[in-house]
Amino acid sequence: MSDSTAATPMHHKVIILGSGPAGLTAAVYTARASLAPMLLHGPLAGGQLTTTTDVENFPGFPEGVMGPELMQRMEQQAVRFGTKVVVDTVVKADLSKRPFTLIGQSGRYTCDSLIIATGAAPKYTGAKNERDLLGYGVSTCATCDGAFFRNKVIAVVGGGDSACEEASFLTRFASKLYLIHRRDQLRASKIMQDRVFSNPKIEMVWNKKPIAVEGSKKDGVTALVLEDTKTGEVSTLPTDALFVAIGHTPNSQLFAEQLDMDENGYIKHEPDSTATKIPGVFVCGDVQDHVFRQAVTAAGTGCMAAIGAERWLESQHA
Repeated sequence: MSDSTAATPMHHKVIILGSGPAGLTAAVYTARASLAPMLLHGPLAGGQLTTTTDVENFPGFPEGVMGPELMQRMEQQAVRFGTKVVVDTVVKADLSKRPFTLIGQSGRYTCDSLIIATGAAPKYTGAKNERDLLGYGVSTCATCDGAFFRNKVIAVVGGGDSACEEASFLTRFASKLYLIHRRDQLRASKIMQDRVFSNPKIEMVWNKKPIAVEGSKKDGVTALVLEDTKTGEVSTLPTDALFVAIGHTPNSQLFAEQLDMDENGYIKHEPDSTATKIPGVFVCGDVQDHVFRQAVTAAGTGCMAAIGAERWLESQHA
């Protein structure tokens, strides 16, 4: 297993695609199993946690830890055990035969086993300053960040089950919560709608969409600028936080028509396993999880994928 040349692809027993908690945990486990894995960074090194400030719910950090620091530590741990980290973005994957082939923007790679940990990207409203204030009052994860806004006014944008679930959860912390939807009725299931409508802390804001987030990194979010979707009228809604709950897009496009996916593009795996329908290909983290989407659950599935890959490789050489 030598380094690549311009004409020869780099070959490794295991390649891990993705550098979030799932991918880095898979790297730690496969490296400790003496599989000398290679991990390919995607376009966002460290995954979604690099856009998170304080992480208070990852075990082992009683005082909390900054998202980028947590990911840096995980990468250092993976490298310590022998993971080779390569910064490249894969643009094409061929899983039709082994070794599997990955074509990046700056190199070609082959592997006997592939662990997919490409994550998912939250959808945003496109409001001005929304991305600039991510981690400073703007969030896409109620479970991650809700506790930072105890006794504060919170706004949630969305109209589906996820938005209703996040709004209901956030009322544990909020003094008041606005649920903002661009239409005049929710898309959520009836049981979720009933839960929202019966909650005294939640006030519905119909036919509105955020067009700007007011505030700063120093002061956090102070208000939302809303546009009426029917009249175009602009108004301002004071709030201390904005939670965007309009869905996620799994980063699975590379594997379209090669792996089984659900209707939303999340990669399917075998029951009680991280194995996909292609032997030797495993999946972990948010690219296969549309339910929990937590750093610790992603890390757990990364461990599962690594052990699955190790056992599968052993079976191939039996």
